[in-house]
Amino acid sequence: MSVLTIDGVWKNFHGHHVLRGIDLEVAPHEVVCLIGASGSGKSTLLRCVNLLETVDDGTILLDGKEITDPRVDVDDVRKRLGIVFQAYNLFPHMNVLDNITLAPRQVHGVSKGEAEQQARELLARFGLADKAGAYPDQLSGGQQQRVAVIRALATRPRLMLLDEVTSALDPALVVEVLGIIRELKESGMTMVLTTHEMGFCRDIADTVCFLDGGVLLERGSPEQIFTEPEHPRTREFLRSVIGSGRL
Repeated sequence: MSVLTIDGVWKNFHGHHVLRGIDLEVAPHEVVCLIGASGSGKSTLLRCVNLLETVDDGTILLDGKEITDPRVDVDDVRKRLGIVFQAYNLFPHMNVLDNITLAPRQVHGVSKGEAEQQARELLARFGLADKAGAYPDQLSGGQQQRVAVIRALATRPRLMLLDEVTSALDPALVVEVLGIIRELKESGMTMVLTTHEMGFCRDIADTVCFLDGGVLLERGSPEQIFTEPEHPRTREFLRSVIGSGRL
């Protein structure tokens, strides 16, 4: 059974079709990269999956159960999803350990001791063991984004959604965050991510989906998409990416 099934999803903002009949399936342990120009609908699609946006038509299923039904318990769905945005969204008045343990304790009912033990294990796993007591403004951008990913992981999500998590970082810090995503793939985490890092996308994705104007125009393996794209718009997009030095 697919972890995520998106079937004919449409989304409109003020009469503008942002998503136009999106169909997508994500298998267990699969990494799906969404690529396309800004405004193509990538981030909106992730927000629809996390129920931050309401779809206007179509359905989204998580482990075979529809989550776009108006009667669904939104909080219960979000317990099974981890999402990380471009902005780190860490609570500035809380240290790293408290940021990471907040949701496991208050949403999932995990004891303080167990939540802190798990948080420290994750921090050690991703090279931040010495930052448990630090506050966000004492961390670099790359460290803050790694903490944001760890915070999402602490809830043991069924599916991780990553929305341009490197776009706000200096190039020197991008490698830090890409390393943690690569580690997640190696551990078997199911992920859907949007990225402008085409080289990384080619390296990490099992499936690449090209969106244009709210339409999923083409999907395939990284090898197929980046070497023999079938759709003219995909070829045009990749030519512009190559021309800008991003691939």
